[in-house]
Amino acid sequence: MQIKPIQNEYENEIVDLILNIQQKEFNVPITLEDQPDLQDIANFYFKPGGIFLGAFIDGKLIGTIALVKFNSEAAAIRKMFVKKEFRGKEFQIAQQLLEQLIEYSKENGIKDLYLGTVTLLQAALRFYEKNSFITIPKEALPVDFPLMKPDNVFCHLNLNP
Repeated sequence: MQIKPIQNEYENEIVDLILNIQQKEFNVPITLEDQPDLQDIANFYFKPGGIFLGAFIDGKLIGTIALVKFNSEAAAIRKMFVKKEFRGKEFQIAQQLLEQLIEYSKENGIKDLYLGTVTLLQAALRFYEKNSFITIPKEALPVDFPLMKPDNVFCHLNLNP
């Protein structure tokens, strides 16, 4: 498995992976139009100081994670998706994606990571809790946190405890 930064040249693979998981697997009522970031990864993620990582096996995109830097010391984790057949402890793909994202964050002066998700994604919530994220109320988010419409559960990880 290889993890590397990816940009617009992987747009079709990224959109295919993410929309299939969101819409078909979890029935989240979200469309590509609701996620304009997916059609301009370079400007949305990289330009402000974030990153978009892809996990590949045999040249095929099987997982993603992204970081939106929304102020000098804080960022939001977005687009954490792994194809169903590559999830779980045996592969550790989500874990490796998250660890690389945290490492990138520390190297780039980010002190706080936030994320939003939906109640429906219980396995995702357990995964973040296992990685020391704490659930916080929406009101505790920074005012400049980039909210996504479907999100109703929010988490925080301080990188310099």
